Amino acid sequence: MLFSPTDLSECFREWDDLEKDYQHIQDTHRRYKQKLEEVSKLQNSCSSAIARQRKKLKELTLLLRGCQVKCPTSTLSPEERESIAKKEESIKDKTNVFFEMEAFLPKKNGLYLSLVLGNINVTLLNKQAKFAYKDEYEKFKLVFTVILFVFSFTCRFLFSYRVLDALFNFLLVWYYCTLTIRESILISNGSRIKGWWVFQHYVSAFLSGVMLTWPDGALYQMFRNQFLFYSLYQSIVQFLQYYYQSGCLYRLRALGERHTMDLTVEGFQSWMWRGLTFLLPFLFFGHFWQLYNSMTLFRMFQLPECKEWQVLMCSCSYMVLFMGNLYTTLRVVYQKYVNNADKSKTA
Repeated sequence: MLFSPTDLSECFREWDDLEKDYQHIQDTHRRYKQKLEEVSKLQNSCSSAIARQRKKLKELTLLLRGCQVKCPTSTLSPEERESIAKKEESIKDKTNVFFEMEAFLPKKNGLYLSLVLGNINVTLLNKQAKFAYKDEYEKFKLVFTVILFVFSFTCRFLFSYRVLDALFNFLLVWYYCTLTIRESILISNGSRIKGWWVFQHYVSAFLSGVMLTWPDGALYQMFRNQFLFYSLYQSIVQFLQYYYQSGCLYRLRALGERHTMDLTVEGFQSWMWRGLTFLLPFLFFGHFWQLYNSMTLFRMFQLPECKEWQVLMCSCSYMVLFMGNLYTTLRVVYQKYVNNADKSKTA
């Protein structure tokens, strides 16, 4: 291709502009790497300082307790008692502040994340990224709740194929395993979901895996419809929980009464007391349905023709889910009742 002198001069000018941009990109990238190194050093320095503070605060707490044992409260002056109370309150406040700080600092993954992802850093460095990941987690749960409802409805009322049932159980295994990974990442980024609401997803993943391996037969067909009806009910309740919990959390966060990384859960927590108590009957019904599933499977296990180990494993899993869900829900309700009673007495 031939170029006229005018075209060549324009090409040369364009090339000169590209060279300037290229140099600017290199300079920007060089500064970016320097800032990353500075950020890494600051992260390590801050993590070390927090660890030292935690250790000293723990030692100080033990020392204060030892002094209180040696010197009864009656022997202390009002100023000393007030000073001790302020220091204990300050220690609690500092502990909460350190928890907020550590949500923005790299930390070593727990055993589960280390096995799944290795030693990769999963800490998100700004609030926007954390909230976006939390919001995506909530949308993931909502979308899959609808998918699981449609799938269980199809298996129950439209098609009765063991292959389709296996695909449904495989989807449940994948869903619960994915939830456990995402929740572990959210916990590393400051989310306060913990305890039973995390552990129940491990139990559910195990239960779904056992159901997946249960071979087709008379016993499987005996329990199939009950299991699919239970899955339909669970999907409906989970959808209601997500819909109402997300709205309640939004209002409480706007009022500054909840943490920005708080999540919807498949159960009942103290912050749901205002406006969401109507969900309790649905939750208790679901809990006792898990007990019913466990008892049904246990009676099936006692039948002479029962040869599948999956029957007993599923029965035990449902019993664990029932006991954990019922205990946790009743504990939340009882604690809230006690707190309300104390407030009314104080008022």
